[in-house]
Amino acid sequence: MTGSSGSLSAADGTLFIGGEWRPSLSGRTFEVTDPSTGARLAEVSDGGREDASAAVDAAAAAFPDWAGQTAYARSGFLHEAYRLMLERSEELAKLMTSEQGKPIRAARTEVRYAADFLIWFAEEAKRVYGQVIPSARADQRFVVLHQPVGVVGAVTPWNYPISMITRKVGPALAAGCTVVLKPAEHTPLCAVEMFRILEDAGLPPGVANLVTAKDPRPIGQEFVDHPAVRKITFTGSTRVGKLLAEGAARQVKRVSLELGGHAPFLVFDDADPAHAARGAAMVKVLNTGQACISPNRILVQASIKEEFVAALSDRLGRMRAGNGHEDGISVGPLINQDAVDRMERQVADAVQKGARVEVGGQRLRGEKFDGGFFFGPTLLTGVTADMDIYREETFGPIAAVTTFENERQAIEMANDTLYGLASYVYTRDLSRATRVAEALRFGIVGINDINPTSAAAPFGGTKESGLGREGAREGLAEYLDTKLIGLSV
Repeated sequence: MTGSSGSLSAADGTLFIGGEWRPSLSGRTFEVTDPSTGARLAEVSDGGREDASAAVDAAAAAFPDWAGQTAYARSGFLHEAYRLMLERSEELAKLMTSEQGKPIRAARTEVRYAADFLIWFAEEAKRVYGQVIPSARADQRFVVLHQPVGVVGAVTPWNYPISMITRKVGPALAAGCTVVLKPAEHTPLCAVEMFRILEDAGLPPGVANLVTAKDPRPIGQEFVDHPAVRKITFTGSTRVGKLLAEGAARQVKRVSLELGGHAPFLVFDDADPAHAARGAAMVKVLNTGQACISPNRILVQASIKEEFVAALSDRLGRMRAGNGHEDGISVGPLINQDAVDRMERQVADAVQKGARVEVGGQRLRGEKFDGGFFFGPTLLTGVTADMDIYREETFGPIAAVTTFENERQAIEMANDTLYGLASYVYTRDLSRATRVAEALRFGIVGINDINPTSAAAPFGGTKESGLGREGAREGLAEYLDTKLIGLSV
């Protein structure tokens, strides 16, 4: 772990509280390993609830001065963090590949995407406009202000260990909030390096605080219980998101939740099957399928099923799995053994109920794979609604194909889920694209587009996929309260 201020070790501590790096109060540490090889990468401080409390106190103490800074001043800090992030982009990408497992090319892409949030919100900070409202009384004026909510407790996931930090911390700081971040226990090193960047950008002490921890529960509980935390932002499982929302409700805290997904990928008979298969393959193995926007159900019109399946089989069959630092690798490891077990269980359940394995279907074995958690890109056909994979989020490189007969049935099948994050539609008919996009009950619809995301675009879901939006002006609004001032003149 390096930065312009030198290197850190477990002895130095990986908690960043009140502008200082420190070990946990308990002195405990935990190990971080490479999911490709199982090799030990580092030890980091294992923070507990008392550490989280200290971090919240530091953030609360720093809040008045930070909120009182001009938007232009806050923008300047984010601009500098953006510059440093680009300067260290290759180092960050290599660390991400070692810690999280994604191929180096994908890691570089994520670092650029993550930096985009810093520069976007650096500029958007200057556009938090108020409003003057006419009154029915001649001697009265109304003024509307948008002000920072206060201390933010943020929890980020392991699958996008850098961009999910900037997507939360960027708008929070731009709005004038102070932050305490708990990163995923699988990927704390990326978070440490990002906070080194914030430190080196000159951020005032206490404005951004980091608590690395092996067990997220005590930290989350402190976010829920500490009265100074006025907003919780969380990306992760729906189960945990519900628990945080329930706890936050007891003090009526603001929450933003980006939770699970179960994206449908609709391919209509007027689409080019080869083009649709290329898109499906790319987004299905995105981050080894460990992405909330990854399609779980590939719904194909029956008349073009054979062409589509042949093209998708060819695409998936030619993908190379391995250590992400190697050239030409497009599929990295899963994050841990539990993820491998889930792949094996879902495939076995589907096959037992009548599905057919066209490609892959098993854990990868051999010298280059045995130290890590590799599962081969897989294609299942004949998937039906009674199979686990049709209902559960897979979070892995398994493409599950089901057929439909007509547009109405496709929409009904796509909407038949508790989730509502991303969805995809392949068609060359503009009218159909419009009808289907409007009928899908999802927060995001990609029409012939497998990457409908950007720092400038709102990201989020409906139903059990979450609350609120990240990115865009909506993402900044999540960190602002609205205040009405009535003036008697």
